[in-house]
Order: sequence, then structure tokens, then C-alpha cells
Amino acid sequence: MRILFTICGRAGSKGIRNKNIKLFVGKPLPYYTLSAIDLYLEKHGENECDIVVNSDSQELLSMMSSSGIRPVELIERNRELGGDTISKIDVMHNCLDIMQGRKKYEYDTVVDLDITSPLRRIIDIENLIETHIRTRADVTTSVVMARRNPYFNQLKRTEKGFRKVCASNFTARQQAPDIYDMNASLYAYCPEYLRSGRQVLDGYVEVIEMYDTGILDLDHENDLELMEVIAEYLFKHKDEFREIYENC
Repeated sequence: MRILFTICGRAGSKGIRNKNIKLFVGKPLPYYTLSAIDLYLEKHGENECDIVVNSDSQELLSMMSSSGIRPVELIERNRELGGDTISKIDVMHNCLDIMQGRKKYEYDTVVDLDITSPLRRIIDIENLIETHIRTRADVTTSVVMARRNPYFNQLKRTEKGFRKVCASNFTARQQAPDIYDMNASLYAYCPEYLRSGRQVLDGYVEVIEMYDTGILDLDHENDLELMEVIAEYLFKHKDEFREIYENC
């Protein structure tokens, strides 16, 4: 199987300044993503893989090219793909087109790992790729079980006060359908789907479930501080998280 791994990050950030090149528990945040890919490839030498970093940040491109973890291809992002309203799937499509032009071969799967989700395990990448290939989904993504459920304890404003988001008569959360949060950590795409111009959830989607507290949305400085507290605990007590940290 031939896999293209993509690592995509914009320059700057509205919530956390220069988020994609921050230090995280003493090491550059993007190194955790590259470390995870490196350890996956060490276990799966049967696959042919390329890693590409796509960014409009020269600091990020330089950081990733000199990491010493594993060689990467670099793409300087086009200005039209640099705004904060641009869908990431469009950037990945751009990665696929450029890399196929460079390598002169087709990829079976495109796998994207988000820089701002450093707390992942090798088994998460393995589960993602296995599920994607087995189910032949257009998109396979990572999720966690939602802590709130629209059938039970989420509300919306109506003309007559607040009501459940989804009408139901459930008296216990366990009775309601399982609901999942997309955690934006891992995505696997069929190349044909990337070329179709459709968005992430427009096609046939499958999911893998990840470790719940390993993912937080990094929107504010205190989010980063809280994730570091969680990370230090996981690195101390969970081998599968610590190996990625030590490999950075």
C-alpha cells in the first residue's frame, strides 16, 4: 500500500499566537505528529510512504525539515490556501496533486495528522488505516464519545423557552443513541474523494474511537496549558503516549 501522510499548518493563529510552532512539554508541538508517523512507519515497513508538510510558515517548514526525526517533503502553501476560512480538505487536495506530480505515482490513501493533536498513539493510526481500507470508506476520521447528548442533556432556545436539541422521552443518558465528537486528530481519505471537491462529511464516513481525554481544542492559551498537564500525566503513566514523546 502506498500512503501519503500530510501535516498541514498555517502561520499565526487568532487564539494562540504561532500555535503550530509552540513548545509542548519542552518540545516543538509539530514534532509529536512527525514522531507518531515515524514510529508507525518503523512498525509497517511493508507500506511505501511519503510525508509532506504544507505551510505558509517558513518557521514551521524549517523546523520540520531539520527535526532529525524523519525526512519530509515541503510545500510552500499558495496564498489562496492560506486564509482561516479555507477548508483543510482543499489543502490536502493540493498536497496530493503536488506530490503525485513529484513522485509520478498514485497513492492508495491520504492520511492527515493534525499538528494541534499531539496526544495520539500508534494504535490510533493503525486503527484508522485498517478501518479505512477494510470498509472502503470515502473518509475515515477519529472521534471520542461525546460528554453531552442532544437527545438527553443539550438544549436549544425556542419561541417557548428551551427544549432538548433532539426531541425524546429518554429518562437516562444510557438510553439515548451514542453520540460522538469529531476530535480533528486523524483523517484518512480516498484520493478520488479528495479530487471530487466534496467536503469531509459529504460522502461515506467511518470512524475510529480514540482515548477520550487525550484531545482538547487548542483555541486559547489556557487550553495549551491544560493539555500539557494531561500530557505529563499520560507520558508518566501510559507507555503508548510516552514512546511518541521520547521519539521527538
